[in-house]
Amino acid sequence: MKNKYPIPLMEDLFDRLGSATVFTKIDLKTGYWQVHIAEGDEHKTTCGTRYGSFDFLVMPFDLTKAPAIFCTLMNQVFEEYIDEFVVVYLDDIVVYSQTLEEHLEHLQKVLARLREHKLYAKLSKCSFAQK
Repeated sequence: MKNKYPIPLMEDLFDRLGSATVFTKIDLKTGYWQVHIAEGDEHKTTCGTRYGSFDFLVMPFDLTKAPAIFCTLMNQVFEEYIDEFVVVYLDDIVVYSQTLEEHLEHLQKVLARLREHKLYAKLSKCSFAQK
């Protein structure tokens, strides 16, 4: 059964930023591959090749439900912060604030949540405390 979770529209996400003046963009490293297949369900991802059968241990990019599953995960991880000071679009996270001091507090909460859920960012694709 397909997960019908709607992927948000970019225009709607930008509208939520309001009058914020400080922004951080965090890009997750190989987003979908950070989602592990539930133990015992690996056989559901089996693909056959001329070299044998292989099971995925992490969510493959071409899985029908991959975007919806990943959106659901990200919204669960940041549930209490979304639309307060976080916007998430697939594997991109934007932290927005009114002041630098407030932004540092928000950023600390977001990074702690990423650490707690063992989600990792690609530092070279991140931008911190931008105006």
